[in-house]
Parts: sequence; C-alpha cells; structure tokens
Amino acid sequence: MKLENAKAQMRKGVLEYCILSVLSNGDAYASDIINEMKKVEMIVVEGTLYPLLTRLKNAELLSYRWEESTQGPPRKYYAITDKGKLFLNELDKSWADLVEAVRLIHQNKTTIV
Repeated sequence: MKLENAKAQMRKGVLEYCILSVLSNGDAYASDIINEMKKVEMIVVEGTLYPLLTRLKNAELLSYRWEESTQGPPRKYYAITDKGKLFLNELDKSWADLVEAVRLIHQNKTTIV
C-alpha cells in the first residue's frame, strides 16, 4: 500500500467535518474555504470541494447566498445552518472519541500481539 494513498483516504474521511468547521467561523466563498484548508496543509481542489458543498447543502447543513463581485461574476457564499451547527457539535464529540481511541490503540501497540 502506498503511503500517499493512505494519507489521501484519511483526509477524504474528514473533509466534510473540516468544511463545516471552517464555515463555523463565518460565511465563506469556495476559494476562501480552499485557502483556509491550504493553511493547515489540508489540500482540497475545486473538483472535490463543490460536490461536498452541494451534498452538505442538500442535507440542509449549509446554505448559500449570491453576492455581486467587483472582480467578475457574482460569488456564491456558503454559511453553516443551525442544523449544520448541531451536526458539527456532534461531529466534534465523535472526533474527540475517535482521536482518543486511536491514541489508546497507538499507545498500546507494543502490548498487542
């Protein structure tokens, strides 16, 4: 198994969680979301981001609005909904549980044989 493939699969598993977390800080344009993710080396491309945004919107976890732009066509800004905030809160709890479980497994890896 290639390390890069395993790392990519791990990132894919948390992208929706990361997108909701970014939007919990305020409304954002798609390129803003990409830039926030790049800052922490969580690379996501538009071809991956837009289907995720659509899926989150269809699940009523996100909404969007159009804003006129001085630099071209109108821009679509995404916002987390109240339902999305509740969902994110549950994901926060699940993430903490998962991190703790992985930590415990990793900590005990030498005793498991």
